[in-house]
Amino acid sequence: MENGKKEKGKLIVFGIMFWYPLAGVTYQFLHYLLGLRKLGWDVYYVEDSSRWVFDLKDFELTPDAAPNIELVAPVLEKYGFAGKWVFRGGYEGGKCYGMSEPQLDQLYREADALLNVTASQELREEHLAIPRRIYVESDPFNVQVKVLQGDLKTINALAAHDIHFSFGENLGQPDCDLPVDLVCWHPTRQPVFMDLWENPFPPSADSAYSTITTWKNKGKDLTFRGQTYYWTKDREFLKIIDLPRRRPVGFELATLIDEQTRLMLAENGWRIAEAMRVSRDIESYREYIQKSRGEFTVTKDQVVRPKTGWFSDRTACFLAAGRPVITQETGFSKFLPTGKGLFGFSNMEEILAAVDVIESDYEGSCKAAKEIAREFFAAEKVLGKLMSDAGLG
Repeated sequence: MENGKKEKGKLIVFGIMFWYPLAGVTYQFLHYLLGLRKLGWDVYYVEDSSRWVFDLKDFELTPDAAPNIELVAPVLEKYGFAGKWVFRGGYEGGKCYGMSEPQLDQLYREADALLNVTASQELREEHLAIPRRIYVESDPFNVQVKVLQGDLKTINALAAHDIHFSFGENLGQPDCDLPVDLVCWHPTRQPVFMDLWENPFPPSADSAYSTITTWKNKGKDLTFRGQTYYWTKDREFLKIIDLPRRRPVGFELATLIDEQTRLMLAENGWRIAEAMRVSRDIESYREYIQKSRGEFTVTKDQVVRPKTGWFSDRTACFLAAGRPVITQETGFSKFLPTGKGLFGFSNMEEILAAVDVIESDYEGSCKAAKEIAREFFAAEKVLGKLMSDAGLG
């Protein structure tokens, strides 16, 4: 047991590392696993779903999980979770990897609590027997809207849990334009295991403000109260498309785009990195963030317009690597310090002002970013509060 602490009990973290095995997702759950173990829990990682997994070669769903297991299992085992992870495909022809099925069934009988992170696991009878069931939502809006619209599948899934947390830290507040009904949402944010983000790379002279992003998403826009709320980020980038021409620093997107979009971005001064090259493994992903000058990014309309208070797990990693961040305002500045190391923006003028402040004292901006991560995102702090709020502190 780390640091000689007595284990608090057996805890299952449900997630999507094997389902979508890109590095950013792997880090998201690795932070939970390492942070909870540091707090004294005997932690297990489980995927036990009826859905097929995502094939990174052809960007389609597939029942063959073996390639995804080969990508993610070595990471779990590198960080001490050998014998403490399992993937079981609950579909015709689905296989079990890692722990055996009898071992998984025994774990369900012995577990003291589960964290259903990103609400990735559909709860069945064996899960409902676990004494404490914690729902952790990483992307607010969709679920809240479905509840308001009376979607029984969503309502029943929520009811199967004892307590509900959301990265939408402003949900339920007077200035949040997203009514909440039936569920009491407790605020939380992405934990970051700080030891993973020690940064040995001083930024080079040609380093850029960068981000790792999907340019265009389809099929996730929602109509609410007669208005369309958008999931895709291209709409937000297009509002500030000429940003690289406004300041003598580099701006780069690690993304997957068509040739027409690539030409349009290049004409406006954006650098482009290949998203799959950056995200293929956790070392490439981490080094890309560490070598960036900082992060500049936009945010999805669904969390911006309603002022949900959402904050990105990737952006938290930039801060932990000691890289300043300029990101679109969602209401998060009510909960996190801004003005040095971290900046929220709503228009071009605020972006340019933030760049000027960072560049006027770059070293100080990096130190401020790191301190924000240490104070507000360190895994033991974030997860310590979450578990305490859940009655398991």
